[in-house]
This record gives sequence, structure tokens and C-alpha cells, in this order.
Amino acid sequence: MSDTPNDLPPAAQRALAEAAERRTEQEAKEKAAPKELGGRDGLDPARYGDWEKKGIAIDF
Repeated sequence: MSDTPNDLPPAAQRALAEAAERRTEQEAKEKAAPKELGGRDGLDPARYGDWEKKGIAIDF
């Protein structure tokens, strides 16, 4: 199914516009945030549930 934004109902078009606006606001916040120095590499442990320090993984 290849719906273009013009083929969608008005409510869906509004939802897509709101999502795009939130996405640009979040990207602006991330760019404005100070860069973390000495942080962990890789995936966010709070999101993926595995905390790793010096090769030892801890799953809470």
C-alpha cells in the first residue's frame, strides 16, 4: 500500500505533522545538550537493560 500524505485522512496528516515537529524539537535539544566526556560507548544500557563495566555485564 503506497499512501502518500495527501491520500491520508486529515487526522493522520495532523499526526504525521505533529510527529515531525516533535522529532525536530528533540533533535534540536540533543544538539544543544553538552557533549558527554568519558561516557560509555555503545547502546544505552537504560534502554537495553544490560550494564557493562570492564567486560562484566550486569542485568538488573
